[in-house]
Amino acid sequence: MVLDQTMESLAPNDVVLISHLYVLADSTRHLIEVLDLLEAKQAYLVSIREGIDTRQALNQSFREIVQHLVALQSDVVSMATREGLSKAKELGKQTGRPRKADENIKRAIEMHQSKQYSLADIREQTGIRKSTLYRYLEQ
Repeated sequence: MVLDQTMESLAPNDVVLISHLYVLADSTRHLIEVLDLLEAKQAYLVSIREGIDTRQALNQSFREIVQHLVALQSDVVSMATREGLSKAKELGKQTGRPRKADENIKRAIEMHQSKQYSLADIREQTGIRKSTLYRYLEQ
């Protein structure tokens, strides 16, 4: 990986500039490993989004640091989800909640328009919920 090669070639006083922590590490454990390597190489980290600059004395509270770690974990999960969805789409797989069968929707609409069935009856016989039925009726 390019990042690994970059990290190995660091010299004292070099600065690693990143936009977000998740660009650098994929977990808090990985982040600690990277920070240890930076310290061993006497190099620094600057993260724009989090406002972190290890060249300067710590100017954030412990609470703010923990918030950054929580955001890192959230970003990692979000990126993994986006990558998974993209990969699924490339493979032609449908993502999201499966759509209801068209015949069922038509039947539910006909039942509703006949005014002979309650919403509970329609749901029981077709499996179509009130909100889904109304969404199709609005179209």
